[in-house]
Amino acid sequence: MYKIIIDSCGELTQELKENGHYETVSLSMEVNGYHVTDDEHFNQLDFLKRVKESPVGPKSSCPSPECYMEAYKGEAERVYVVTLSKELSGSYNSAELAKKLYEEEYGMKKKKIYVFNSCSASVGETLIGMKVQECEEAGMSFEEIIKTVEEYISSQNTYFVLETLETLRKNGRLSNIKAFVASALNIKPVMGATPEGTICQLSQARGMHKALKVMVDNIIKEKSDSENCILAISHCNCLQRAEYVKAEIEKLKKFKKIIILDTAGISSMYANDGGIIVAV
Repeated sequence: MYKIIIDSCGELTQELKENGHYETVSLSMEVNGYHVTDDEHFNQLDFLKRVKESPVGPKSSCPSPECYMEAYKGEAERVYVVTLSKELSGSYNSAELAKKLYEEEYGMKKKKIYVFNSCSASVGETLIGMKVQECEEAGMSFEEIIKTVEEYISSQNTYFVLETLETLRKNGRLSNIKAFVASALNIKPVMGATPEGTICQLSQARGMHKALKVMVDNIIKEKSDSENCILAISHCNCLQRAEYVKAEIEKLKKFKKIIILDTAGISSMYANDGGIIVAV
């Protein structure tokens, strides 16, 4: 038996939620003194409204080692953990500490645990979890799965275009990026992830529509073996925008599958209303 644990920045499709192999460990958020747990009770519209009305920016907290320890329990003999990029969150370190504590308490023979640093977020984590499942169903060994999935993580790309980068900036996630052109010009940066899992700027365009087209062009240019790849799009309260991106991609290249998900709590907090995230 196996279990795939994904921290709550990674969105799960309904199918994944129901297949019995996935478990979510929740991060939490605070906006102007109001605390929110990023779980199945998260109300996106209410949260976005609170963020919009708040005089201070929202903040997030990673899961405790105790939360991960609890998730490691159960009958699963092989446990795979997928976390937010360790350059963006303490979730990875928390999961690793929990692994060490679990092995000290229960020994290393009872089950095997491995923590993947996604070097990504949101649907990047989702696709990594799906890759683990694919490998398990192919009958690969624990060690083979780790090697294969780590190689997959190295080849994965994440892109995003947001209406505003203020939450990322205020929470220190844009520390290595130069100041952006004045928002009065409606310049939208096209952002991505570095191989190490930090945020970088790939390009920019005037207006959201043009920025999304530039993002699509980047995706098409960088993904040569698309017919063997699953592409995932996550949107924050903008399904029509996500469907536009999907349609533009399908005009230019054939992918094995394209899935669209709504952002969960942490991704909603950083993407903000109208944000689009793509991973492939």
